[in-house]
Amino acid sequence: MTRPNPITTPRHELRAEKAQRNREAALGAFIAKKAEIDAMLARLQALSDDHFDGHPDEIDWGHVGTLEHYASLLKRITDSAFGEGEHAE
Repeated sequence: MTRPNPITTPRHELRAEKAQRNREAALGAFIAKKAEIDAMLARLQALSDDHFDGHPDEIDWGHVGTLEHYASLLKRITDSAFGEGEHAE
């Protein structure tokens, strides 16, 4: 008795098409999320270039605390992205 080749059955083709659509959807979502991150990074870079809207005559410890908060949030992200800190193996 000859069994049908599972690679060429219509059911397999439907699964393969679904898997391909799923990969394409994931790629589209990935690219959209990357664009969102790139936009946030660009805004942060512009704010940093402008010294976080701080003027030398007005800088106080509150400004330092705000930057420390921003830095701690960014450190969590970079530690996660690069496998450092609490994310190190």
